Amino acid sequence: MRLKSLITIILIAISFGAFAQGYGDIAQNYKNEFGFKSDNDAYLFYGQDRYYTNGLFINFRHASDQRKLGPNLEKAIWEFTAGQKMYNPITGSLPNPNRHDRPFAGYLFAGSSVNLFTKKESILKFGLELGTVGPDALGEDAQELLHKIVGFYEIRGWEYQIKNELAANLTAQYTKLLTRSKSNKVDLAVEGYANIGTTFSGAGAGILFRAGRINQLFNSAYTNSAISNNSTTAKLVKRELFFYAKPQINFVAYDATVKGSMFNNDSPVTFDTKPIVFAQQLGFNYSSPRFTIDYSVLFKSKEVKSTAKAHQYGTIAMYYRFN
Repeated sequence: MRLKSLITIILIAISFGAFAQGYGDIAQNYKNEFGFKSDNDAYLFYGQDRYYTNGLFINFRHASDQRKLGPNLEKAIWEFTAGQKMYNPITGSLPNPNRHDRPFAGYLFAGSSVNLFTKKESILKFGLELGTVGPDALGEDAQELLHKIVGFYEIRGWEYQIKNELAANLTAQYTKLLTRSKSNKVDLAVEGYANIGTTFSGAGAGILFRAGRINQLFNSAYTNSAISNNSTTAKLVKRELFFYAKPQINFVAYDATVKGSMFNNDSPVTFDTKPIVFAQQLGFNYSSPRFTIDYSVLFKSKEVKSTAKAHQYGTIAMYYRFN
């Protein structure tokens, strides 16, 4: 209950402040963006604390000078990210390893990527992440601190987490507009991705649906492209406010947080992964010239070949743009 009340207060305060600031913005483009994204199953407000239980990511983005791009490119954005993900079994207090249905695991990384937006509203993203899994990822320390801050239960069982290993992962993503209504209030796009590395390897594809006050894919907060640098293409709307949904199918080749470290496979508790995982994301996004606030929920089918259940979690993201 204390956690639920804390999160509700934070959301109300952040939303009020961002909306109030948004109404005072002038019509101006900004070329830098800084903010964070937080994943947690507590954001669904029904008491679970399992599997992918927490993720925190800090982002900085910079838009390149659009006058220096090729004739087919609308925008190029460089992105730098630092983040951590934490995983535990069906509960974070499970000292008996025989009852684990997923390993305790942490993933700590830093990464960079480039996002290329074409004038025909297709997007190519290429990225590299470097970091670690295992005790060096500080998953146990972060979860203990989080639980102390919000007055949650004592965690137990991290001594059975996966072993240390260097993490190196390459990512690629492609997005393409399929159609948009004449009113510019509804559109459909296709999204696909592929990962290869020592932590995550796999691929997936989905359909993105947006409805409301939306901008082009190269000007939208959804694609993290609300920043511009000498843009000559006007946005469809000054402030975005829309609902989005994205059903997706994922093919999982390797997941170190489930199967253990790739080259150090003596982790005490590991499982095989489900090769096919279905996911459904639903969310709302508000974006002014200065601010973005996004809330979404993600529902996944079973990911682990164990007694583990299907999983759900929520995401809150906030970004601030500046020159």
